[in-house]
Amino acid sequence: MNQKRILVTGASGCIGHYISEVLIQQTNHELYLLVRNPDKLRVDTQWRPHINILQGDMQEIAKIADFLRTIDVAILAATAWGGTATFNINVTKTLELLSYLDPKRCEQVIYFSTASVLDYDNQPLKQAGEIGTDYISSKYECLTHLSKLAIAPKITEVFPTLVLGGDSNKPYSHLTSGISEVVKYINVIRFLQADGSFHFIHAKDIATVVRYLIENPPKENEPRRFVLGQARLTINQAIEEVCAYLGKKIYFRIPLSLSLANLLIAIFNIRMAAWDRFCMHYRHFTYKNVINPATFGLPNYCPTISDVLRISGIEKVE
Repeated sequence: MNQKRILVTGASGCIGHYISEVLIQQTNHELYLLVRNPDKLRVDTQWRPHINILQGDMQEIAKIADFLRTIDVAILAATAWGGTATFNINVTKTLELLSYLDPKRCEQVIYFSTASVLDYDNQPLKQAGEIGTDYISSKYECLTHLSKLAIAPKITEVFPTLVLGGDSNKPYSHLTSGISEVVKYINVIRFLQADGSFHFIHAKDIATVVRYLIENPPKENEPRRFVLGQARLTINQAIEEVCAYLGKKIYFRIPLSLSLANLLIAIFNIRMAAWDRFCMHYRHFTYKNVINPATFGLPNYCPTISDVLRISGIEKVE
């Protein structure tokens, strides 16, 4: 296996931790982990040689412009979730970083977006750009610029669906942090029925796919846009799986219609952003040809809701 010089931005985030750990433990590549605060990086960087921590800020990416020209693979997982720097980091500085990479040397860029910016056919969803949160609309805007870059033919775009992950040595994703709340209210939730569907994927499975893509980059004329997720799941299926895992019976179900939801919003004077209201009507955040480790014949770490609960430390009721 040829040793590559690999840059990982956002290494201290949830997904970044899993990617860094997999590349440290399962490859011999020369790694450069870009983080603002090295104290937040909990992976074992002493596991083997050729692990380098780069302390730096995406907003000052020009400081390492010369170094970026020596990179063989760039994994761009850094993101701003909100705040005044969101568009600067997610659009301006990301595009600037990409401009410093050498198209003749760099074999591949794995750029992390979010599935929220795509429609059912995996094409850009215009509402994401028009009324999305700052995070979503910034990811949408960056996506519109990628094809214009000199490095464009080397960019592999990955779009995670709902992300799970986190443990004692890694930061938890927003979704994983909310699992205990679902379990707490399952006695009420189990009697509700809703029209909607989604995909999810664990960050460890994302890392497995990233490692595969590093060793097997898409060839010319092959797809370079991948939605990362397990099989489509309806909300009702998810509730049923949680109930089966926890030993809760479902005696009846009350449909939660859109008109009822709108009535409750009006009665309680709930303020909803335009994107939240759009999501209420859109409901089915599902995509074509989602990929996960099983797509490439690799073991899936977390393919089912039962796996989600087990990995999250929720005890199964037999």
